[in-house]
Amino acid sequence: MPWIYADVEELPGFEEVRSLFAEQERAAELEDWERIDACYLRIRSVLTMTFPDESPVAEFMLHIHDDGTAGWRWHDKPFDTMDG
Repeated sequence: MPWIYADVEELPGFEEVRSLFAEQERAAELEDWERIDACYLRIRSVLTMTFPDESPVAEFMLHIHDDGTAGWRWHDKPFDTMDG
């Protein structure tokens, strides 16, 4: 799963999750893996990612940075059902 990077366009509703991404970024700087995992679970509980045809992405990791950029990875199958 390679990382994909892009600039962020903040739309209505982003302010509600801004602090969560800031917490995730602070945890990453501190290499606080437990807190990073907790942020991942919280992000996944409040956001979804979709393909251009609007079908859901099964698994994704999303990081939105204070500098207005984002990085994400995705997979089309849930991690717990992948082979190998």
